Amino acid sequence: MDCDKCGADAVMHAAYSGAHLCEDHFCRSVEKRVRRRIREDVLLDPDATPEEPDRWVIGLSGGKDSVVLASILDDTFGPDPRVEMIALTIHEGIEGYRDESLEACEQLATDLEMRHEVVSYADEFGIEMDDVVETDPENMAACAYCGVFRRDLLEKYAEAFDADKLLTGHNLDDEAQTALMNFLEGDVRQVAKHFDASLGPFDERETGARTDDRTAGDGLREESDHFVPRAKPLRDVPEKEVALYCHLREIPAHMAECPHSEEAYRGEIQSLIHDLEESHPGTRHSIMAGYEELSGIVAERYREDGDDGKASLGECVECGSTTSREVCRKCRLIEAIEAV
Repeated sequence: MDCDKCGADAVMHAAYSGAHLCEDHFCRSVEKRVRRRIREDVLLDPDATPEEPDRWVIGLSGGKDSVVLASILDDTFGPDPRVEMIALTIHEGIEGYRDESLEACEQLATDLEMRHEVVSYADEFGIEMDDVVETDPENMAACAYCGVFRRDLLEKYAEAFDADKLLTGHNLDDEAQTALMNFLEGDVRQVAKHFDASLGPFDERETGARTDDRTAGDGLREESDHFVPRAKPLRDVPEKEVALYCHLREIPAHMAECPHSEEAYRGEIQSLIHDLEESHPGTRHSIMAGYEELSGIVAERYREDGDDGKASLGECVECGSTTSREVCRKCRLIEAIEAV
């Protein structure tokens, strides 16, 4: 097949749009979608200046999504003195997996000349995921533990670095899965919170909202409503296109799956959406278009009703983090692990 734009050999066919694109025009298309999302979400603070730049912490795992996000952001804003970027990598303690991905993170950060910080479960919590999986005191999937710990450290260090935004590499498939999970659970309040936490344009959000990005396992909710706001500039790009872009641009990445990855419910939703997309190209885009519009509507509804769904908040007696309970979820999990 020939590229629709220039007639060169096409490297991909997007069934949802019918487009055939060569390497150059495909990469331009990905970059255009990411930059459009950045504009539409008003990611760059209009008041940012070289003297007081907008500081972004990028969650850099070394996987395809995070390295592509970091690369496009650096290409777009690297020379811009109004933006300061910090790459943050979390080392969970998974032998034969995270050490290799850390090498990809370090190589990319060096190539981009981007500040790179690494924090670990071992240093922060005194645990490693390999040990947690072996003991499993709560009888949960590994992702249920890991998501709570990862999110805690991402938010803790984003705040410690005085970040204005926390950027993650969630792609279109990730977000469509989360949207459908919220719909199927009938969790309207969660949909509203999702808008203010990571979906809505920054000039339309109500600050202080908090949502579960569902990287912590099926159905878990985090307590804190105080956090550095998130953004997901890759969320218009399908997962396979992120992978192809990463390959074509020769960006260093660790492509292996986590050996402990196991999220049963999300896996079912992933398979369902995949089958629908195969039969009805554009399903993922339609899910997200409707979900984003509805999330804005219900967010406004809850604000008007004065019902923001927030519990009475205090400080965790163990670590001081904001929580609706005496001891936060992270500390309760650590206590259960240490008790084994």
